[in-house]
Amino acid sequence: MTGRVLLAAPRSFCAGVDRAIEIVERLLEQHGPPVYVRHQIVHNEHVVRRLEGLGAVFVEDESEIPEGEICVLSAHGVAPSVKENARERGLRIVDATCPLVNKVHAEARRYADSGHLVALVGHADHVEVIGTRGERPDNTIVIESPEQARELETDKPVAVITQTTLSLDDVAPIVDALEDHLGRLRRPAADDICYATQNRQDAVKAMVDQGASLVLVIGSENSSNAKRLVEVAESAGAQARLIDGESPLDHEQLIGHEIVGLTAGASTPEELVRATAVRLAERGYDLPEEITVAREDVHFRLPKEVARA
Repeated sequence: MTGRVLLAAPRSFCAGVDRAIEIVERLLEQHGPPVYVRHQIVHNEHVVRRLEGLGAVFVEDESEIPEGEICVLSAHGVAPSVKENARERGLRIVDATCPLVNKVHAEARRYADSGHLVALVGHADHVEVIGTRGERPDNTIVIESPEQARELETDKPVAVITQTTLSLDDVAPIVDALEDHLGRLRRPAADDICYATQNRQDAVKAMVDQGASLVLVIGSENSSNAKRLVEVAESAGAQARLIDGESPLDHEQLIGHEIVGLTAGASTPEELVRATAVRLAERGYDLPEEITVAREDVHFRLPKEVARA
């Protein structure tokens, strides 16, 4: 069988992921191993294994890091209490939090300190949301659905902020429900939504519009944005599978699909995309045709601890 492969653009690493990985790599280069990282630097098992091979040590809590050692904070951000605990332990903190996440943290502080109840739209168990809520936990409530939005009772004015890795489509029904239920509120800024999340979801929809009946999304099981790409493809009318990009392709999954869409979550390296394209070629599919919905040229400055003169 000869089939077509549509390749999403943009895909794979975003600027925040690039920055976080480069921070760990530079610290290993400058200081040598071990370099301790609180939580996975980004949610991709391939990336984590590679950095472990270079000498990075990943822990789930800063209390696991020996006193005086380097403590890199992951791209997802942390609550102020984590930084305080790390400082009390004498750890050398290097903050790899995505600047877009830091922006939402600042909004949480500003709204809460001005008397608002902060409605944080996102997944309560996601590490980014846990960190953001930790800015002002007594004045922040996590809202995961329109149903929860309609149950919110408060006498305070409400300001809405969002998990950055949601899309406009994810956020809009919840914010609309909050506004219908409570009346006037401060809606989230348009740039609370990560540009990379929106672009990757738009590219998936474009591939389905152009005939992809199956979309392969490369990413890890703990990657929220990769799993959401699967849901977006299914909502658009295609079948979709989350794959790791390293294991052999399941031939049975490809049967009956003349056009296959291929994309990767924002924490997935491009090398896994190329490897998957090769495996599809071995199954009789043509070289990928890129479907471009946006051009990304975003770059974030590195922290002073690793910036070269």
